[in-house]
Amino acid sequence: MPAAAAAPAAPTAGIPLAERLRPKTLDEVIGQRHLLGPGMPLRVAFDAGRLHSMILWGPPGVGKTTLARLMAGAFDAQFIAISAVLGGVKEIREAVERAQVAAAQGRRTVVFVDEVHRFNKSQQDAFLPHVEAGLFTFIGATTENPSFEVNSALLSRATVQVLKSLDAEELGQLIARGAAELGVPEPTPAAAQRLIGYADGDARRLLNAFDTSASLAQGVQIDEALLERALGEQLRRYDKGGDQFYDVISALHKSVRGSNPDGALYWFARMLDGGVDARYISRRLIRMASEDIGLADPRALRITLDAAETYERLGTPEGELALAEAVVYLAIAPKSNAVYKAFNSVRAFIKQDQSRPVPVHLRNAPTKLMKELGYGKAYRYAHDEPNAYAAGEQYLPDGLEGQRWYEPVPRGMEVKIAEKLAWLRQLDDEASAEG
Repeated sequence: MPAAAAAPAAPTAGIPLAERLRPKTLDEVIGQRHLLGPGMPLRVAFDAGRLHSMILWGPPGVGKTTLARLMAGAFDAQFIAISAVLGGVKEIREAVERAQVAAAQGRRTVVFVDEVHRFNKSQQDAFLPHVEAGLFTFIGATTENPSFEVNSALLSRATVQVLKSLDAEELGQLIARGAAELGVPEPTPAAAQRLIGYADGDARRLLNAFDTSASLAQGVQIDEALLERALGEQLRRYDKGGDQFYDVISALHKSVRGSNPDGALYWFARMLDGGVDARYISRRLIRMASEDIGLADPRALRITLDAAETYERLGTPEGELALAEAVVYLAIAPKSNAVYKAFNSVRAFIKQDQSRPVPVHLRNAPTKLMKELGYGKAYRYAHDEPNAYAAGEQYLPDGLEGQRWYEPVPRGMEVKIAEKLAWLRQLDDEASAEG
């Protein structure tokens, strides 16, 4: 009989480059060395054959889905993927049924939930009994802090692995791998740098942009001009790898600091128009509320956090209005960098100073020996003192008595704070005079 013909290679036309380059082994993964390097947590789990439930927390395009698939493959486990954006109780129930069938056949199951933070409490709770019973291994992926977005009960049954954005060197490796896969020349160094900046640590975004550019190039080396034609107005107006990105951020921050709501709104809209992730803007606004408004108006931080949460719930474009509201509020709020300056001064002082011991009266005394040594003995409980203030008490290490770093500004709420501090210091002076 004639030999059977070899099976044809799977066609790749129409398959996105990011999917074609999805790693098939751990050694093919680019990035996440802190988890996958020798002796690191996930590498040890793979090598030891210990499959366990976990939450993969990190920004988009850093390999969360890839790692989950690799885990299932490494342990010959059934892989069931659920999108928390599109799925619900029906999909969870189907996953449980499929896992039960696999278990009856002696096979393990990995249930992967993408964007697990979008499942509500009851949906997350639906996994608990099956995770506890060992029916399947649960792997959740999230871009949000799991401490706030994942139920504590589920969180307690899973380890949290933090994934990082890919750095410039790692993205450069991806470009080389993509060029080899496509059979095209690598971009010019300048074009590669802009691609890396445009990707902003997101491997998927980089490969999609490179794939689009390579299609337009048709075998010609990609340069900056071709890259702009391929990616369009977004790259020209808002280049994350270039100076304009940082200039626009700087303009927004300085407009807020300068109490100019119109300028702040203009630069905010420019950032959105240029394609920047609104989550990035919200993080910068939170920083501004702490750095430039501070305690002159403590509401600014809360309003900004509320705006960030609103955007997370509504997305684009509806949630952008909440961020615009925060931008205007920050711009018109009274300004103070007193806490910012005090914090930086304290950190600089501690960095160059010696490690001073905690005064004995401030020390904790959980054991009999510590009590016998006098720990906490002379401590004055403020609530038992007049005005709930232990006038003259020492809270800094010996040698730093009277040292001051925080000095409120004469604006907003800090006017009241300054008056309160002046009164407390007067009580300290009176207590010292009596002593």
